Amino acid sequence: MKFFLKIFAAVSAMLLAYNANASEQGDGYDVFVPIGKYIAQGDVECLSAWFADNLEVSILSNQNNSSRNQAKQILKAFYEQYSPREFKILHQCSRATMKNAMGELYAGGEKFMVTIFVIFKKKANSYKIQQLKIERIQ
Repeated sequence: MKFFLKIFAAVSAMLLAYNANASEQGDGYDVFVPIGKYIAQGDVECLSAWFADNLEVSILSNQNNSSRNQAKQILKAFYEQYSPREFKILHQCSRATMKNAMGELYAGGEKFMVTIFVIFKKKANSYKIQQLKIERIQ
């Protein structure tokens, strides 16, 4: 009897963990909360975990189709020049497995508009940044 209780407890714990992860990635999950936090902190290492394998990065009108590592280096160079102070999401929209957000980044004494486009990747069971655009606001 103890053996069956242990198995039941283990299976229940796995099901609860699976359901928590599934609901985290569902429609109620705001993917831009962690992404926005990493943009505000200038934490390229954590932000790059959200990058798709290949993504479009456009920073100050320099557009690149990049691998995850290339995009990471491009963003590091930006943050070396513009130390981040604050980031806030101004607008979000979503459709099926795609989400888009626009926000303002205050960095290096300047103001930037940041556009983020993410798509849900079934293989990874998570959202990935497909496009990241940073433009100076005059």
